[in-house]
Amino acid sequence: MRVLVIGSGAREHALVLALRKDPSVTAVYAAPGNAGIAQHAQVRAVDPSSGAAVTALARELDADLVVIGPEVPLVLGVADAVRAAGISCFGPSAAAARIEGSKAFAKDVMTAAGVRTAHSEVVDNPADLDAALDRFGPTWVVKDDGLAAGKGVVVTADRLAARDHGAELLEQGHPVLLESFLDGPEVSLFCLVDGETVVPLLPAQDHKRVGDGDTGPNTGGMGAYTPLPWLPAETARAIVEDVVRPVAAELVRRGSAFSGLLYAGLAIGQDGPAVIEFNCRFGDPETQAVLALLESPLGELLAATANGTLDQVEAPRWRDGAAVTVVVAAENYPGRPRVGDVISGAEDSGKSDTAAVLHAGTQLRDGQLVSAGGRVLSVVGVGADLAEARANAYARIAGIKLTGSHFRTDIGLAAVESRISV
Repeated sequence: MRVLVIGSGAREHALVLALRKDPSVTAVYAAPGNAGIAQHAQVRAVDPSSGAAVTALARELDADLVVIGPEVPLVLGVADAVRAAGISCFGPSAAAARIEGSKAFAKDVMTAAGVRTAHSEVVDNPADLDAALDRFGPTWVVKDDGLAAGKGVVVTADRLAARDHGAELLEQGHPVLLESFLDGPEVSLFCLVDGETVVPLLPAQDHKRVGDGDTGPNTGGMGAYTPLPWLPAETARAIVEDVVRPVAAELVRRGSAFSGLLYAGLAIGQDGPAVIEFNCRFGDPETQAVLALLESPLGELLAATANGTLDQVEAPRWRDGAAVTVVVAAENYPGRPRVGDVISGAEDSGKSDTAAVLHAGTQLRDGQLVSAGGRVLSVVGVGADLAEARANAYARIAGIKLTGSHFRTDIGLAAVESRISV
């Protein structure tokens, strides 16, 4: 099987590495890729948001399967274009991808499916913002109703800060989604979904805030870990049965059957799981940790999902232990990042089975590896338990040098210290 992976981040780097381990995968291509991915796959240029360009490249490479990593191409219908050309594609249709592309649509689906989520209200007129804010609080959750790469959300007890964010979004022409605040630890659960067939992967926890102790603004994700020692197995099963399956069934009922990776982000409060958001693709940085523990052939799982035979495939097998992803970010991220700085110490020696460096915002310039984005690298440590996985990840980071870079030092620490409970 020849596989083309669309995307250029650490998520796609993780997908490429996992696909290369599948004996049924004979060739792996990536487009547009990055400097790290180029060490493991043939990298080709492409506009990932163009269905015509992706389809043409898949034909040129004689790809048997196209795997679309980022959300923007999915929301824009690139998977539809690939499938229309008769090529198998892992990724939902544009109609199904609205589960991430429009938070208002996702709320409507969840309401119809009877899935517990935050109370919400859409504001599309600046004149209505103040009255709407008065109906929420004392902690305000203000979101961009569309795609915002994880950075369009403000959660604050400061009403003025909430108002300023909402007003800024409206000025940009973006509808605003106000939500009631959901308390409790957060869980990311990835599920392979083929219509009404749902196959869960390992639950993970993302760290969205830029600073230690969950301080500072939201980012695209500063780190993640899996599995979750504090999450009861029955709660994980309840998320699948009471959240993901009903949503998948509702999308089928609406004629927008989901095919691909459905990602549920939830808060586990005193009343049980409640959905914060749905995403239509593998999450970053959780994917890097989850795939580090996968023993089953990834290509087989993705192809079965794409081809409608997921119900015929053996359930995923997992390596014992834990995995931790720590993101190394550029100076000033999540603001406008400093780019073009030389990176040293990120080389893949191929000798370590306890830590790996996955590339996100990197490129080669005059033979040197330089930064080219906000989240530059994902360092993934694995170990017999979460403490060992953390130690391996941070030991590997100690050897990486990038001017002005920063990372959180507490990824997974609360779980190690048993400070999370449900």
